[in-house]
Amino acid sequence: VKITSETKGNYEEITVSDTGTGIKPEDIEKLFRIDVHHSTLGTAKEMGTGLGLILCKEFVEKNGGKIRIESEPGSGSRFKFTLPVKEGVQK
Repeated sequence: VKITSETKGNYEEITVSDTGTGIKPEDIEKLFRIDVHHSTLGTAKEMGTGLGLILCKEFVEKNGGKIRIESEPGSGSRFKFTLPVKEGVQK
């Protein structure tokens, strides 16, 4: 897992990337929906609860940011989110 950040205007973009199993394009949007239970096995064959990204999305949006996923099956994933940076706050 690799975590990076980059300032983009008034926002900080944080990227969490991995080299795991990746996510099918048709499954990405399901990961943010509370009304659709979607969970797959991880690289260690562990089963998730299906709540982690829903909670992340809620936290990010309540703090004025956005979250998105970039992924390809078999190539890992990049989870990116932005949060506003207040003026005068140093990185």
